[in-house]
Amino acid sequence: MGIKIQSIGLALLGLVGILGVPAQAHVETSSVLSPDALRAMFTDVGFDQRLDAQVPLDLVFKEETGRTIRLREYFGDKPVILVPIYYSCTTVCPMVMSSLTRSLKAVSFDVGKEFRVLSLSINPRENADLALRKQQEYLPRYGRPGAERGWHFLTGEEPAIRQLTAAIGFRYVYDEKTDQFAHATGIVLLTPQGKVARYFYGIDFSPRDLRLGLVEAAAQRIGSPIDQVMLYCYRYDPMTGKYGLIMMNTLRLAGLGTVLALGTFILLTLRRERRALMQAREAR
Repeated sequence: MGIKIQSIGLALLGLVGILGVPAQAHVETSSVLSPDALRAMFTDVGFDQRLDAQVPLDLVFKEETGRTIRLREYFGDKPVILVPIYYSCTTVCPMVMSSLTRSLKAVSFDVGKEFRVLSLSINPRENADLALRKQQEYLPRYGRPGAERGWHFLTGEEPAIRQLTAAIGFRYVYDEKTDQFAHATGIVLLTPQGKVARYFYGIDFSPRDLRLGLVEAAAQRIGSPIDQVMLYCYRYDPMTGKYGLIMMNTLRLAGLGTVLALGTFILLTLRRERRALMQAREAR
């Protein structure tokens, strides 16, 4: 076909925007997609909404240390951010990881303390050694002690990978000709029970949205009173994968603030007048 993958990717992104699908396609830009892979990109690549879906917790993966684990070991007490990528990717996946790392640094919650992160390779041929190298690359960028206990880089067999990605609605295609994966970009926030709570699409993740999503996914067992106010004023939009301002609630909160401020002003004014009157009487 002679079409550069970069051109194909741009065309697909244009179609994605027209259809309103909240995901970005990813293909390598150094080679040419096969015709079958190109057709598959328009039908089999995406990020479907699976809100409240339960991920299968008995699936078996390997950690970056080579230890075999069941997925349920990461659940039960903390929300989990799941990052579907593959480690040998040289284009969009590193952008997703770098953006997530920067955003998490701007969130006061700590990986391993208030939540966990699972980076998952969708390539069944990748091994724990490569996963360990990726952990050693990104954890120093995050730079918080103890993160290695809460941020794991997983590899697994194809059936387990397919079951987990299907549960979260992450659809991707492998192209044998180029030995690359075409896939959507984004991350998924899971509750401590392993249910899908929030999707954040693309390669740019707002620290505010991540924090609010973590507070909600944890059933508001973490966070501050300010977070509760923010959740009153902002609501998650599943179509955009972002938190949008609720104008009516914001106006109500602003009105309440105005009433409280006015009431405080009146109270202080009355107290000053009463004090001045008492002082005048004492002076007589």
